[in-house]
Amino acid sequence: MNDSPRRSPDRAGKSLRCMLQPVAALGRWLDRVDPGTHRRIKGLRLVTAYGIAAALGTLQDIARSVPSSVSLGYLAGSFALWASVSEGKATRVESSRDLTLLSFAAAFGAALFVVLSGPLQLAGRAGPELVLVTGAFLVGYLKRFGILGAGVGSQIYIGELLAYGAHLTTGDLWAIVIAALIAVLASVVPRVLSGPAEQPVVAAVLAAGPAPLRGRCSPEFFMGLQAAIGALLICLLNGLMSIEESAWAITACTYVVAGSASGTIQRVRRRIFGTLIGVPLGLACLPVAEHAPLLIWAAAAFAMIIYAMALPERYDVACGAFAFTLIVTLAASGVHSISLLAARAWETLLGGSLGIAAAMLIFPLRTSNPTK
Repeated sequence: MNDSPRRSPDRAGKSLRCMLQPVAALGRWLDRVDPGTHRRIKGLRLVTAYGIAAALGTLQDIARSVPSSVSLGYLAGSFALWASVSEGKATRVESSRDLTLLSFAAAFGAALFVVLSGPLQLAGRAGPELVLVTGAFLVGYLKRFGILGAGVGSQIYIGELLAYGAHLTTGDLWAIVIAALIAVLASVVPRVLSGPAEQPVVAAVLAAGPAPLRGRCSPEFFMGLQAAIGALLICLLNGLMSIEESAWAITACTYVVAGSASGTIQRVRRRIFGTLIGVPLGLACLPVAEHAPLLIWAAAAFAMIIYAMALPERYDVACGAFAFTLIVTLAASGVHSISLLAARAWETLLGGSLGIAAAMLIFPLRTSNPTK
């Protein structure tokens, strides 16, 4: 009888330690992946940028100036989020300059889609999608101009992709401009506040390709060509077979093309592996998304922090985190079709396969490093 009060706190303490073990394990994993916490700060910054832009876009005084059919908060938040991902400078001034350029690059891509897609609608279902081929080319080609060039190419494609998904028209050009201005403010403010605590990792952002040969085009030109031809093939398949979300396949094909055929194969393998992990995890959260959307949005924010931490070195983990984020945010927004959400996995397989084929058959690039 005298020992029972003593055992009870011991049992409670043991239970508490067992509950905290997963948290401690997660902390140790974060320290191994990001020992200086710099990437975690960037992850928090890009989530904050998205939140600020989405909130500003929903303000009545701002939203009433654009057509009600356009989700200004989503558009501005996406511009700000991906501008923050692509930016990679060490000082506040340089980062603010690049974030401004990247936000307007996304707006340019969206406007480009709006202008070019109108006439292409006559080509049928896959007509407007052909505009994405231009962005796919620029993703690879503009890497020749360094980190900022790579970011600009990616933002142009993302702007086109957002305009395609939102079915924007010429009447939405003013909304695109407003979204870009909001994105600049929303992305610059967190970067200014993060200051010297953030030390961006620029290694592995640009895959080192072979040196250009005399009399030949640059390797980045061939990378852009490979991505564009792969995207064009997906557009043709969509016209013939009516692929449900072919833009996901185009995106996978565009971003797996690397500076060599072997590098592309490696990126495809990692992207497919990450997607096949992230999509089922996202689908498992569908019941929670319907009843606790706030919890799902919090999980999505945490996944994007992991995305920012893993992107430089662990492309598979980054792809898994983004696939999870995409699935749960679509579910929280009201999309609950299992077939549609699961299409993310098999269309990644399709896009990755075409990316490998393009890298190996269309002006294949060989790295000078024999270990790659």
